[in-house]
Amino acid sequence: MRKGTCIVAKGYLKSPDLLPIPHHKKNIGSLGFGLIWVGMAVVLAAFAIGGSGVQSLPLGWVVAATIVGSVALGFIMTLTGDIGVEHGLSFPVYMRAPFGTVGTHIPSVVRGFVASCWFGVNTFFGASAMNAILATLFGFDNWMVCFFIFAILQVVNTALGMKAIERFADLAAPVIILISGWMYFTLSDQALAQGRSVWSWVESPAAGGAAVTAFMVVIMANMGFWGTLAADMPSLSRFVKAPKMERNWFKRNRSQIAGNLIAYPIVQTFMVVIGAVSYIAVTNYDPVVALQQSATGIILGILLIMIVLAQWSTNTSANLIPAATIFSNVGGPKVPFWAGVAVAGIIGIVVQPWSLFGVIIEILLVVGGILSAICGILISDYYLLRKRRVNVKDLYEAEGQYKYYKGINAAGYIAWIAGGAAAVIFKDYSFIIGFAAGGASYYLLAKYWWFKKYAQAEINDPDDSKYLGITAGNDWIIDLEEEYEPNIAITAAPTEHI
Repeated sequence: MRKGTCIVAKGYLKSPDLLPIPHHKKNIGSLGFGLIWVGMAVVLAAFAIGGSGVQSLPLGWVVAATIVGSVALGFIMTLTGDIGVEHGLSFPVYMRAPFGTVGTHIPSVVRGFVASCWFGVNTFFGASAMNAILATLFGFDNWMVCFFIFAILQVVNTALGMKAIERFADLAAPVIILISGWMYFTLSDQALAQGRSVWSWVESPAAGGAAVTAFMVVIMANMGFWGTLAADMPSLSRFVKAPKMERNWFKRNRSQIAGNLIAYPIVQTFMVVIGAVSYIAVTNYDPVVALQQSATGIILGILLIMIVLAQWSTNTSANLIPAATIFSNVGGPKVPFWAGVAVAGIIGIVVQPWSLFGVIIEILLVVGGILSAICGILISDYYLLRKRRVNVKDLYEAEGQYKYYKGINAAGYIAWIAGGAAAVIFKDYSFIIGFAAGGASYYLLAKYWWFKKYAQAEINDPDDSKYLGITAGNDWIIDLEEEYEPNIAITAAPTEHI
């Protein structure tokens, strides 16, 4: 027996894998979400931020910039993640509100494509480590075969669903933590043996304005690195447990906070430090190369296994889930979640990720800035305009209030273009500029222009019982089996829903 609202949707906007997650199906707690973050944040590409940073700044300043960027981004993630916690909605479904039922596809696909590319990059690193293990133990040396095997394993693991991913994170996270610590001390000792103190060595010290710019680049690189996930955090947070009838934002999002504001900044900072120490020790922030120079035998094999586990756990949660959810949204009911996972995997392979790592910092700054405008738009739409209230029923109706003009919210697109262009122009401050420009321009355009033309029920009638989710004790349940007339919402008394 539970209170709820039964919403019926017909047509291409409904897909079983995109329905709101009800309260009783949210199965990831604070510890589970924290462990997922430990697995996600151990990414070899993050080492590039540290290796690049210590070329112009002391390690202490690189660490400070990473903490600033990570905590700021963690807070933004938690803000956007409340969409999933409160309403159980995924990123591409909620994007129908600020971009329209058709307009959601373009920005969503951009995010999905970026996630697929990251899947490819991380798979390349994991495959390189797997190939090194096989070459050392059995003399087998073919990284391309390893790449395809590793990609298939990750795709299958993700297609099995969220619970399988959480179980994998529970296994991988402790191993990753222990071995990462060993990596830091081993590489630090190696650097010290060469007369380099990791906390004071700088390759080409920057001073004055150049130092400030270098500091900001590290902050922006860290924010751009995970900025893609900040936009579609709802796709992950909708599975996170939260108490019903809890109006306090911090208490409602405490499981998110454990991951986004505690686990993520700590692990991200540690990964950046390892990349910096690796560069100081062997002038290469690629840890596979660094490890092969600093370890041998069984120790090397164990360390390389850690790299495989790290890339696997990152890809499942941070890349394949968001991308698959997006592609499923674009394809409608005919493209289930597992098919979206397969599409993401194929894209990650055909982009030839082995060619991307050399330009990763530049990519992070540009792409992170463009997607930061979407973060600003989401927060502006959800908090400032709708006050967290959402007409969930109409998100699944082709003729509902989010149809706007031929399925497109022009305010969202104009704001995204403005924010993305500003981020590209001011590249060194891309994430902050894109976020602020996108959010501010959307607020003004939507409030004083677009929503004057297209009325929004939850803004005109901000009734908590109608438009809040778990805060008001509501579960948004879309019945795919019963045949009702389209565009009808049935508010159910406490009753059993099968």
